[in-house]
Amino acid sequence: MVSGVLIGRFQPFHLGHLSAVKFALSEVDSLFIVIGSAEKSHQIQNPFTAGERIRMIKDSLDESKIKGHRWLTIPVPDGKTHSIWIRTIKDLVPRFEKVFTNDRLTKLLFDEQKFEVIETPYLDRSQYSGTEIRMKMIKDGEWKNFVTKSVANIIKEIKGEQRLRSIIKNQRLK
Repeated sequence: MVSGVLIGRFQPFHLGHLSAVKFALSEVDSLFIVIGSAEKSHQIQNPFTAGERIRMIKDSLDESKIKGHRWLTIPVPDGKTHSIWIRTIKDLVPRFEKVFTNDRLTKLLFDEQKFEVIETPYLDRSQYSGTEIRMKMIKDGEWKNFVTKSVANIIKEIKGEQRLRSIIKNQRLK
């Protein structure tokens, strides 16, 4: 059995992420979805909690009929140094052989550790970007077409658009 790791912040989990999960699962038997910056929330770059992101991923993969025994989410906090962050992932995640990432630094760090690093094909990166989706949410733009129905429902339930606008407003007051 070959296992892999897909690392992301998933702020929010969008259709580009779903495409990356599907691609990774076509390459491995089981996939560990590492939720980076797990300790962060209620920030413009990281508005959602680790628990909210876990739920977004689970509900989206359920909605997409991806079998739950093939994947597991694992929240991982940021490390103070890159070497500690890699060590933390290796300590928290069960054995894996492949790393799926498009992040240059993550690729470099795992290459140095002798892991097989595979880039995932992008959907239209200009549209399927957490930053772009968050900006659309703040500006009351159309963002729901870029996420699963499950994610849209979770964001509505937790008042995610209002949270982002409140974060922006609080930053302006400082």
